[in-house]
Amino acid sequence: MKASPGARSWIAAGVRHELLTRALPALRHDMVAPVSVIRMALLMLKRHLGADPIDRSACEERMGLVASQVAELVAGIRSLRDWELATPDDGIARGALAAQCAALMRAAFDLHGVTLDVAESLAVHEDEKRWPAAAALRYLFLGALGYLHDGVPEAGAIFIEADGEDGLRFSALPRESQAGNPVLDAHRAPRALAIDAVALQSLADDLGYRIAVDRDSVRFSLEAG
Repeated sequence: MKASPGARSWIAAGVRHELLTRALPALRHDMVAPVSVIRMALLMLKRHLGADPIDRSACEERMGLVASQVAELVAGIRSLRDWELATPDDGIARGALAAQCAALMRAAFDLHGVTLDVAESLAVHEDEKRWPAAAALRYLFLGALGYLHDGVPEAGAIFIEADGEDGLRFSALPRESQAGNPVLDAHRAPRALAIDAVALQSLADDLGYRIAVDRDSVRFSLEAG
């Protein structure tokens, strides 16, 4: 039975949910880090206030640190809106997209024995063209990473590079040693929510982007349509 439009939308929504779940540890870490600094600053502030005489400059320094960390925390919480497709945004440059998404997944992939390598051609430039629908592009980028991570067990690295003027190419590269590592292989065992070709294509179709999926590579255009 052919899936209805509603069912296809649910499939794509499930893929987005899985990708966001994978990115959450990094997002959570970015929000927890300022809290730890704030707690330490408040402990130091309490110590300074208990001194006789009170060191006013030290207290002001700790208060400034707390204020800066609160601002970072607020920015982190607000950044969660960046994952809502319905939220208008200013778009995103190709280099910034690669840098942000690679940073989100690098630690998790390293634990699985897969390194993320971003080509120098994707270095961030201030005057780089911005592409609309940053949230959709983030999901598509993470989808490509997830597909290669889940579907190419022999991959030891994923190389991300520019593809023409408006695209990205992801290539899974084999490990230097093909003997395998029992610990790493255990982390990468097949699972029910693996991102396969059908899931990735469903995501791209729902978001409105053209994508080319091979066994060990993915290409997509940043131009919707």
